[in-house]
Amino acid sequence: MRKANGATATHRRRRYQREGPSMKTNILLPLAASVLALAAAIPAYAEYPEKPVSFVVPFPPGDLEDVLTRMIAEDFQEKYGVAAAVVNKPSEGGPFPGAVDVAVAPADGYTIGSFVMDVPIIGPEVGIPALADSPFEPLGIFLTYPFVIATDADAPYSTMEELADYARENEVSLGHFGSFLVPTQATFAASKIMGFEWGTDASSAALDCNTLASGDFEVINTTIQQIFPCLDQVKILASITQEPLEVVDNVPMLGEVTPRLNLNLWNGLFVHKDTPQDVRDKIIAVAQETMASERAQQLAADTGALIYWMDAEQSVRQIQGDTATLNDINTLIEAH
Repeated sequence: MRKANGATATHRRRRYQREGPSMKTNILLPLAASVLALAAAIPAYAEYPEKPVSFVVPFPPGDLEDVLTRMIAEDFQEKYGVAAAVVNKPSEGGPFPGAVDVAVAPADGYTIGSFVMDVPIIGPEVGIPALADSPFEPLGIFLTYPFVIATDADAPYSTMEELADYARENEVSLGHFGSFLVPTQATFAASKIMGFEWGTDASSAALDCNTLASGDFEVINTTIQQIFPCLDQVKILASITQEPLEVVDNVPMLGEVTPRLNLNLWNGLFVHKDTPQDVRDKIIAVAQETMASERAQQLAADTGALIYWMDAEQSVRQIQGDTATLNDINTLIEAH
């Protein structure tokens, strides 16, 4: 019996050696074809970035956030070898229409927002569907820049107190970047506290030296960068900052003039909240190096702006704190 079994086993081994390759080919070929078909069905993702990147600045060219974002774009292009550019999208609706373009773009890191604090804080409240669900998350905050309340050098008032006295008897027009914006809300709150009303107010995409010289507005709420070329032709009534301005002397902070208005206005980089972390990390790496660069720090020295890099976690905490302050301002306005 063992001999017969041994003979049978020997016979099977010889048969397998004779027919085995053909049998294995018949089994493996369909399997290999299936694997190849599956591989073809899975898209091959190139490493980010592989195509042009846009940094959306929802304001006109020339201001601090625009200048610094251009620096980031230049450094991004140099580091990764792809085109990177700033896209300016100013609007009389403030930064929100430009922010929508970032919100509706694919969450792939190819459309990056360079936003003032109003976008993440007020954006969800302005009634624009694309912004309603807080679509953004910060990569980091990189700029604290001085908003100011300014008027022409020939205006019959030189301080906020004198402006208040004058405005109680005369209509004074105010120009701003948008009624929903934080610095504008702070300016409205200051007038309520000081007991006067603006005669008229309107938003404008550009609030600079020509705005005051042409008489379009008597007082403007703008950034120091916009009026830097004509500082000798204007009077700055107050700065909306938490620290005194270094580029001009004896300008009080709005928080010194009116209580509860101690604000810190900033700009940061934002992406859609679904953007992958590895993509975020590459953008952050460039922006962080840019802010530490000599040319960025020279801009800070020349303009009085604070230029730095605040990481994403710290930025989230900053936004939460600023939201509480703005809620206090809104309560203040409504109470008056």
